[in-house]
Amino acid sequence: MATISCPRCHQIINSQAINCPQCQLLLKAYGHPGIPLHRAQGNDHLCDSCTYHFDNTCNFPQRPYARDCTLYQNREESKLERQKQSHNYSLSSRVNSWIKRHQTLLLILGLLLICLLITLFTS
Repeated sequence: MATISCPRCHQIINSQAINCPQCQLLLKAYGHPGIPLHRAQGNDHLCDSCTYHFDNTCNFPQRPYARDCTLYQNREESKLERQKQSHNYSLSSRVNSWIKRHQTLLLILGLLLICLLITLFTS
């Protein structure tokens, strides 16, 4: 059983709990116990650091002053994750991707090479 700390009373609770058993703080989205409810810290708003706010795809009615949100995605964490993914994009992955995109060109070059070899060996 995984445990977390309640953001309000800081008591250790089950990570699947919908409400904190001590202070009754709502921890999960209404009617969706599998979806975490993100909360702003202090006087901040979640929108100030949310990816969806900055790319203007958020349609949450409380935007830009949302303090609780189920769709929140931290802009800095998203940026770091994209950088990590692009860094991990290995040379072999790049070559395979290039080959898939240029199959027709490679086929034509292969046929030209075969024609050249046939011409050289028949003369």
